[in-house]
Amino acid sequence: MVLHTHPTTPQLSCKPREPHEHEQMARHLATMCSLLVFVLLSLGSQLAQSQILFQGFNWESWKKQGGWYNFLKGRVDDIAATGATHVWLPPPSHSVAPQGYMPGRLYDLDASKYGTHAELKSLIAAFHARGVQCVADVVINHRCADHKDGRGIYCVFEGGTPDARLDWGPDMICGDDAQYSDGRGHRDTGADFAAAPDIDHLNPRVQRELTDWLNWLRSDLGFDGWRLDFAKGYSAAVAKVYVDGTAPTFVVAEIWSSLRYDGNGEPSSNQDADRQELVDWAQAVGGPAAAFDFTTKGVLQAAVQGELWRMKDGNGKAPGMIGWLPEKAVTFVDNHDTGSTQNSWPFPSDKVMQGYAYILTHPGTPCIFYDHVFDWNLKQEISALAAVRSRNGIHPGSKLNILAAYGDLYVAMIDDKVIVKIGPRYDIGNLIPSDFHVVAHGSNYCVWEKSGLRVPAGRHHA
Repeated sequence: MVLHTHPTTPQLSCKPREPHEHEQMARHLATMCSLLVFVLLSLGSQLAQSQILFQGFNWESWKKQGGWYNFLKGRVDDIAATGATHVWLPPPSHSVAPQGYMPGRLYDLDASKYGTHAELKSLIAAFHARGVQCVADVVINHRCADHKDGRGIYCVFEGGTPDARLDWGPDMICGDDAQYSDGRGHRDTGADFAAAPDIDHLNPRVQRELTDWLNWLRSDLGFDGWRLDFAKGYSAAVAKVYVDGTAPTFVVAEIWSSLRYDGNGEPSSNQDADRQELVDWAQAVGGPAAAFDFTTKGVLQAAVQGELWRMKDGNGKAPGMIGWLPEKAVTFVDNHDTGSTQNSWPFPSDKVMQGYAYILTHPGTPCIFYDHVFDWNLKQEISALAAVRSRNGIHPGSKLNILAAYGDLYVAMIDDKVIVKIGPRYDIGNLIPSDFHVVAHGSNYCVWEKSGLRVPAGRHHA
């Protein structure tokens, strides 16, 4: 390429530069380039680590007239606007139970109560267009059969294709699942699921065909990652087979733990055994594998009821999984099981925003629940907190410094840039430095951000 000087460009000097001037300019340019590369790499690393999961359904979503996938497509922009980087979608396959958690013909997506194969593919494409990755709810611990065998037991499975993929018999069921098995399978590597046959995940054909199915969900529909349902039902070594074999960008396991309780019915002040189970699983699976932080949920929903001292463990750290391995913890306030119409372990309804003030400012990967944004009309408050998280680059491994944890007050600083307070106490003394200003607040919570060159949302220089 030949560069031409524009005829109107003034010639400032025709005198050649001295050699040392060239060297100085080269050094200056090299320094500037290195600085630019560092800034870009830092920004890229920060953005790559900062993530928010959004659960895009509840227990009743399958009932939606016109199909849930079609309905949710109209809310893609709203979900992206919350700051969500990933959306968790419901189980995609044919299922005996309408919610999708009793799957049968895994390749048969048109039989889902949420919509069709084509509608799901279109929904995923719409999320991708907004830069949001899609996480499939993967139910592989157990499976419902289409036919009975010669014993009159439902244990003959159909895969949902014209060929023999996932067409299994009773020998693909765990040998110790006496209700359904013919006794030839391996023993279960995890907890029993009484309502349906437990699949033998040590069977090579099972591993191969389920891996192929997961890879099909990635290649055909565009799913990016997995939420592993009832991951207690099979070992971490089994989960690792499927994670390693499908290269997902995001994985989170449901390993439900409901805390340890003292004799008085109150949660124990030490939940180390509870969170150790989550840490052990994530470390054993490796790669992108994370676990829902049930420990943090349980402790937090007890703490906001006048016991905020619970939010600091004996070593001055957060009491849940985020206190030990935040990079692999997915925090949440409620989901389709704990909340929604099942309401099996709900967060106190009048304190839900205190829960979000905690998880959206703290380490770990926070998960926002559909109901709270769209049914509880909390979209504006939740989005404001998510914006603080994004703006300050808070990520799963962010530094947490707990400044106060008393019955009616919890205050913490994150990455030396954000301070959050939850609890009813109004006077918090001199805990907030003078160079921090309020950027979000609501009933019994407040968030401050460190003042700097950036102009916070809603504020402008005079």
